[in-house]
Amino acid sequence: MTAAQAMLDTSARASDVRRTNLASVDLNLLVALEALLEQRNVTHAGRRVGLSQPAMSRALARLRGMFGDDLLVRTSAGPTLTARGEQLRAKLPSALEPIREILVSRSFRPEEAKSKIIVAMPEHQALVLLPRLLPRLRSRAPNLDVVVCSLLAGSLKRLESGEVDLAVGQVDDTPPGFFRRTLYTDRFVCLVRQDHPSLQHEWTADRFSALRHAVISPGAEDGFGQIYDALAQLNLPDRDPLIVPNVMAAPMMVAETDLVLTVPLRVATRAAAMLPLRVMELPIELPPYEVSLIWHERRHRDGEHGWMRSELAAATMDVVHSLPHAAIAS
Repeated sequence: MTAAQAMLDTSARASDVRRTNLASVDLNLLVALEALLEQRNVTHAGRRVGLSQPAMSRALARLRGMFGDDLLVRTSAGPTLTARGEQLRAKLPSALEPIREILVSRSFRPEEAKSKIIVAMPEHQALVLLPRLLPRLRSRAPNLDVVVCSLLAGSLKRLESGEVDLAVGQVDDTPPGFFRRTLYTDRFVCLVRQDHPSLQHEWTADRFSALRHAVISPGAEDGFGQIYDALAQLNLPDRDPLIVPNVMAAPMMVAETDLVLTVPLRVATRAAAMLPLRVMELPIELPPYEVSLIWHERRHRDGEHGWMRSELAAATMDVVHSLPHAAIAS
């Protein structure tokens, strides 16, 4: 056979495969065929797959029609396979194994995981959560990569499309198709520089209101990452707060100016441990700051995803029970 003829023959076989209509094939017959080819006995093969001898005989008749071959024949030495039967016996197990793999629901083994999970998380939450989460993951799933994305715009759509696996943030509600789990609740305090002029006087609501305020921009219209959005509701004289793009730039500016910054307590204590800042109790009342974990239903039952959600929740238990290291003034 020339090379050209071989190519034509291969092309013809490929065309035959493409024309095969799997919808017309009872795939259960392949399970019966596997047993028949191994047992070479109708009765024994029937027992293996839970069919009676008559039912297995009917299955063999259908298989013979499907393949256009007797597959199993009688000889003086007993039942034996035809040449086509021998070919199928060699190929069938490797063909059925991937199907069995698809149908078997495997439990997630974190120590064997070699994949990547993308978490949309604002910088201030990364500052609080990652020091507690990453050591847990390093010991339990050393080959699992966690990518933290601080780009929060369109987080719900990105969760829905699968571009992002999980999101951490403050959201009041989630639309249908999404799940939300509260990780922890914090309270608001404020930061001023250690030698701020206001500290020489009584720390009152009027004095707090009269200061120039800094506000950290959430960077997302759907609420993820927002730290403090109630400034406009407090009727403060400062109607034009300084918008700061990220959580680390804001405390650095406060440490060098007379600005005041309102943030959750755990963020404030982390910043005060690194910069010359004073953590002050708020002289006004604000609702609690609730941090949630959000995900889409497309991954709700995924074993790896569920394990990661549990690890995040476990890491936040350390956050809940941790005590601030910096003194809080009132």
